[in-house]
Amino acid sequence: MNQHSSTADPVDGPGPAPSRAAAPSAHGATRWWRDAVIYQVYPRSFADGNGDGMGDLAGARARLPHLAALGVDAVWLSPFYASPQADAGYDVADYRTVDPVFGTLDDAGALIAEAHRLGLRVLVDVVPNHSSDRHAWFRAALAGDPAARARYHFRPGKGPDGQLPPNDWESVFGGPAWTRESPDGEWYLHLFAPEQPDFDWDNPAVRDEFRSVLRFWLDLGVDGFRIDVAHGLVKAPGLPDTGRTGQVELLGSAPLPFFDQDGVHDIYRSWRRVLDEYPGERIGVAEAWTPDARRTALYVRGDELHQAFNFHYLNAGWDAGELRAVVDESLGSLGAVGAPSTWVLSNHDVVRHRTRLGGGSGRARAATLLMLALPGSAYLYQGEELGLPEVTELPDAARQDPSFFRDNGQDGLRDGCRVPLPWEESGPSYGFGPGGSWLPQPAGWGALSVAAQTGDPHSTLELYRTALRLRRERPELGDGEPLEWLHAPDGVLAFRRGSFVCTANTAAEPRELEAAPGEVLLAGGPAEGAGAVGGAVLPGDTTVWWARG
Repeated sequence: MNQHSSTADPVDGPGPAPSRAAAPSAHGATRWWRDAVIYQVYPRSFADGNGDGMGDLAGARARLPHLAALGVDAVWLSPFYASPQADAGYDVADYRTVDPVFGTLDDAGALIAEAHRLGLRVLVDVVPNHSSDRHAWFRAALAGDPAARARYHFRPGKGPDGQLPPNDWESVFGGPAWTRESPDGEWYLHLFAPEQPDFDWDNPAVRDEFRSVLRFWLDLGVDGFRIDVAHGLVKAPGLPDTGRTGQVELLGSAPLPFFDQDGVHDIYRSWRRVLDEYPGERIGVAEAWTPDARRTALYVRGDELHQAFNFHYLNAGWDAGELRAVVDESLGSLGAVGAPSTWVLSNHDVVRHRTRLGGGSGRARAATLLMLALPGSAYLYQGEELGLPEVTELPDAARQDPSFFRDNGQDGLRDGCRVPLPWEESGPSYGFGPGGSWLPQPAGWGALSVAAQTGDPHSTLELYRTALRLRRERPELGDGEPLEWLHAPDGVLAFRRGSFVCTANTAAEPRELEAAPGEVLLAGGPAEGAGAVGGAVLPGDTTVWWARG
């Protein structure tokens, strides 16, 4: 057979099942994050504990047993800080308090403690690129305080009387990245909404403040941070023009003067020193949109962060050649710096993969099994274990995504992946909470609920539970054995990791293998298809896990 090896350069090797991620190495470190399955909780849409229609920390705490039973290793919470909610909490007014919408600081502490009791680690979002325009620093800046103004990017405009923006940068949410609103007529920079002014990270006060914020939450017991817009903190000297429009189309694919500047790495080296002050292997995870995997790898060198999101994999189509190229590039680039690759299919900012990839639930299940078989760590977004599709029919009056209200070509698509979860088969919000839900749930949502799918061997929920159990039990998976590509028909990805084999048919039509690779462990298709799979025929849009004899 034609074979090709691609390794993730495992550091500690596999440990005993079922909790390999928590098994200590010979050096006393677990390196749990190298193969952890981390579940994203979007608090406002996960579970409502007080009946006001908005998810909160009390609701999330009550539903943690679901995540423990699912088999994940850690929970990542999207922002719950004090915020005017101009961008669903990513506009932070106070980084050390909980917004009353979500509860109190005591609720946060109780959630962390309960997660730890259940064996789950907790990561929280930190938003360092920008604050809310209601942050005390920015309010002081608008009032003319020079020290406060120096913590943001204020610049004089161009043209007569400075009526034009300082440069041609565009907001990710559409329109110019500058707003003129200060006593002297200067403009301030906001790469996102006008309510989200960018910090100037050349200012030592900003750097000191965020190290203090990290320590505040580490002292409360969090196990790490997901760093929002980790690539955006440092801007190119002089804030030069890009020389073109449509800059949002270049995100993650081409160099830009406001993203992925080399200066960010000094910041993350200082953050790593803070993380290393604490016991228990606290980690940092970069949300870093970069032009290629080589640039992503710079964020996870040994003295910087522990993980970076693999957006190149998320953006890949359901195509064997495209996926293989991304896997090889990811494993090669990340392995070269001794870091694990991460794999993700959905999150709070993109169309759910069941809808985005096309092909319905079968293709989504196949994509999930392929992702969970790859070396490294995996991220799940709430509700994907239920096979939830994107909600594409939302009334305009219900939408809250700021991109919907600005001309950036996204049409507010983020609302569709944020519709509150169904927990029960019936009720006013299918068990989300007694007071309805802040975004309307589709009719028939109950058939996809946790209650409806639990115990059904054909359900997506039980597929996820089984896959995560096998991933823990099989020492080859996670951060275990390196990946070795196997010869396969067109449209099929096949690889071996020790005695484990994964075959994924990305074609819509069946494909015949030269021989069955072994005993079927798990198939993404219905159980009644196992007979065909057990031979050497892979149904279309199906991934199968095999154990070699």
